[in-house]
Amino acid sequence: MISASFGEHSVAIGQAVAEAREAGIIRRIRERDHTLWKPDPGEIANRLGWLRAPTTMRKEAGRIARFVEETAAGRVLVLGMGGSSLAAAAFGEIFGGQGRGGLPLGVVDTTAPDAIREISGSAEPGDTLHIVATKSGSTVETLSAFRYFHARTLESAGGSGEEAAKLAGTRFVAITDPGSPLAESARARGFADVFLNPSDVGGRYGALTFFGLVPAALVGVDIDMLLVRAEEAIRASLSGDDDRALVLGTAMGVLSALGRDKLTVTTSPEIEPFADWLEQLVAESTGKEGKGVLPVVREPLGAPDAYGSDRVFVDLALPDDQERDLPLADLERAGHPVIRLGLRDKYDLGGQIVLWELATAVTGALLGINPFDQPNVESAKARARDLVEAYRRTGTAPGTPVAPLEALALAELLDGADRGDYAALQAYLPPTADTDAALSELRLAIRARYGFATTAGYGPRFLHSTGQLHKGGRGNGVFVQLTADPVEDLAIPPAPGDDPESGYPLTFGTLLSAQAAGDRAALEEAGRRVIRFDVGPDPAGAIGGLAEELAAPQ
Repeated sequence: MISASFGEHSVAIGQAVAEAREAGIIRRIRERDHTLWKPDPGEIANRLGWLRAPTTMRKEAGRIARFVEETAAGRVLVLGMGGSSLAAAAFGEIFGGQGRGGLPLGVVDTTAPDAIREISGSAEPGDTLHIVATKSGSTVETLSAFRYFHARTLESAGGSGEEAAKLAGTRFVAITDPGSPLAESARARGFADVFLNPSDVGGRYGALTFFGLVPAALVGVDIDMLLVRAEEAIRASLSGDDDRALVLGTAMGVLSALGRDKLTVTTSPEIEPFADWLEQLVAESTGKEGKGVLPVVREPLGAPDAYGSDRVFVDLALPDDQERDLPLADLERAGHPVIRLGLRDKYDLGGQIVLWELATAVTGALLGINPFDQPNVESAKARARDLVEAYRRTGTAPGTPVAPLEALALAELLDGADRGDYAALQAYLPPTADTDAALSELRLAIRARYGFATTAGYGPRFLHSTGQLHKGGRGNGVFVQLTADPVEDLAIPPAPGDDPESGYPLTFGTLLSAQAAGDRAALEEAGRRVIRFDVGPDPAGAIGGLAEELAAPQ
């Protein structure tokens, strides 16, 4: 179900939808016509496998079920970043504890040493199944985490020796593309299984492939039902029987071009983690060539006058959830575009995944961009690699200028921003509930004082998500880096048989510092405005203090 109120933009969007139908956009997507986006088929023709993923993966459901039945573990840890872990995290949070005897699931998508130490302390190596998930097989964060958890599991299995190595290998599973370095090393190390993903599905479009489905099955999700809902939705959309994706994608494209480029997503509380997956899909797919749609997720709804004229609201609601009806109606009456998507139950998220994938592809066509590449993601990675190599040569950790930890410094940055800009809080910190709450408090303080849209992300996780839009989008962001020294750093050990000088940083703390410094350099090179605060040993308290100061009467 979809209902929409576009206010003063109703005529423009209605005309654009009619033109999209006349141009056969959905038909051309169904026929995999790369010229819909770009004349060159590069990174388009080989990235459209998501269109058939629900049908293809239903054939793998039996294999996944057998693997789950044979798994002797009490916990699952997914080691992955971005598209390799966001769907797994969402399925774990939304369905965890409600499925058919599912296992608790955690995700390691951080390089903060204190966070990794805390995760490892709650996961007994001999009772944990580790899923090493990386499409390329060479993602530095994922392989660094693998090195750490493999060494820990090897020690638990008895240390060195062939038998210990063999036993440790059975506690790991790989999900990767055919021919990747991980596929070969996983077999050599005796992993319990290696799931080779369809190579024509890009990372952020892989929620309904092995990357999302294997963890989902392990937490108890009925993946066949999830795929049936997805299959129904993609067939109806591609046949023209369901025009939700066309309307949604066209509206995002038209509204973005008109300056309403902040897609504010609200959901029923039970499915809120789905918004994190959605954030990456939209931001990384559309944020390039000076264009883009900025997803704003996990932001409490406010009164209409809390927002500028750069917003469009999308709400995903489960049945009998009227919690946001009144504030959404107020926004509609104030002229803000509001789109409502109704779900029958949580398994309709299978249909929502393909709906949003298709809608994002439509938006890309309207904006004239390739929604399947990520040309600016590599820039921060390259600079981080250079900084790590410099550390290896000199022994000096990377660093960047730090502003005084006071609201005045933040206000000076935000005072220079323009209407329609946004503020991105980039926390290179251990993810905790207290820090989450403080970041939310600071976001609301910025919105109340300036009317700006805000986002918040933990580094380096967001580098694989919204990072593309930050560097390749409209250039209307201001970036607030929040850093702190770890309580105790943590070494990244070499894996058995690896060259100790193979390019890995020596510690997780060094890697995290290099990623923050590298991203700042990439942002500044792209002409972005950046400030860095060192929030010290109490990040939540320091961030909360900034929020209180910023919210104080002027």
